[in-house]
Amino acid sequence: MPSSSQQPLRQSGIYRNLPTFDSSAKDLKAIVCGATGISGFNTIRSLLDTPDRWIKIYALSRSPISKELLSFLTEEQRARLQHISIDLSSSSDEIAKSLKEAGAEADYIFYYAYLPPGNGKSDMDPSSAEALIEANVPPFKNFLGSLPIANIKPKRFLLQTGGKNYGMHIGRGRNPIVESDPQPKHLSPNFYYHQEDLLFKFCEEHPETDWNIVMPAAVIGAVQSAAMNTFLAYGVYAAVQAHRKQPLQYPSDFHSWQSGYTHSTARLTGYLSEWAVLEDSAKNQRFNAQDGELISWDRFWNELGRWFGVDTVLGPEEDESKYESKYFAGGKDCPLGYGPPIELKLAHSLCKWAEDPAVPQAWKEMMEQSGGQLTVNIPETDKQTLVMADFSFTYLGTLSGTKVRKFGFSGFVDTMESVFETYQDMAKLGMLPPMKVDAARGLV
Repeated sequence: MPSSSQQPLRQSGIYRNLPTFDSSAKDLKAIVCGATGISGFNTIRSLLDTPDRWIKIYALSRSPISKELLSFLTEEQRARLQHISIDLSSSSDEIAKSLKEAGAEADYIFYYAYLPPGNGKSDMDPSSAEALIEANVPPFKNFLGSLPIANIKPKRFLLQTGGKNYGMHIGRGRNPIVESDPQPKHLSPNFYYHQEDLLFKFCEEHPETDWNIVMPAAVIGAVQSAAMNTFLAYGVYAAVQAHRKQPLQYPSDFHSWQSGYTHSTARLTGYLSEWAVLEDSAKNQRFNAQDGELISWDRFWNELGRWFGVDTVLGPEEDESKYESKYFAGGKDCPLGYGPPIELKLAHSLCKWAEDPAVPQAWKEMMEQSGGQLTVNIPETDKQTLVMADFSFTYLGTLSGTKVRKFGFSGFVDTMESVFETYQDMAKLGMLPPMKVDAARGLV
């Protein structure tokens, strides 16, 4: 397929500098695993954005895609989407049987399926590593094993992993984080490494299939059920504080307040994933996935307050005695191999805030007053999101976007605008109340 570098760029809403492809890239078929998760569903939205390119998307997940999520798609887009109910914990033979019965075919496969550790601990806790391996490696192996049985021979198989590939959850690493940085396999088990090994072995045994790996940081996007959706927690916090007429207080210290962070909007990562599998020069390559810019909590927190109508926005706590510290590995126990531990300082933990009985009570009042618009009881059902939100104030480095640009992908989104768009989608899904303003103030 001719390189996208010879084609003009395009814009789709807030997503800019997106690649286009030669007219020969048409009538393609794809399988998307994990279709109801943040990354899976938003990749489906990205693929369906070009009607001539993808004639059929087979969406694989245990539960069907809800009518609320389907409402984000046009009638024409829904006509090109076919859901297949598959439990990836079942055997390869059973998965293949479901694929064959559905008539599934695939030029390309995108794998985003993810299961939490199920041990009651945070997904980012290094002690969850073995539980995550047990939860996520067998389903991936089962799915790969099903493809030859179902006679599905993709040209490219894309696997999404993430920042934990670099040991970002363990402690100090090099910055910015570059794809060629070594994986710290000696420090902690990681299901990503097992999945990669299985994928490489599959491609060796089936040389008609090449691979890609994409690695996002904190993922931004809206679906109804998704663990670790950190920006949902910030929206809940702002909405409740506005309802209670209380200030929006930044939880962490001045260092994290002013540091620059990269985030990964799921729709843009979907466009990146599409480009990666269609670009010949990108085969058998791994790429970081990030929005293309840095954003500070300082800028975001003040916008967050404006969006939800909070009258007072407070920055970092000045009283040092109010901080509690958690430390991430330094020295020989961190990916960098030397240096002091990284310190996470919290004076106003969102987890502790959520333990206040007044918070779920305020949310119930908001649900009752919304006239049926607010339907999801987030404070009662999604504690993991709050754990992730507190963790996100740790400065663990930024993902480099140099490699993907050198290979030819120039896609970009203003993270401030993408979070705003995500909150608009969450309001449509009944997860947040509508914001008080019509648009974000982008970083211009």
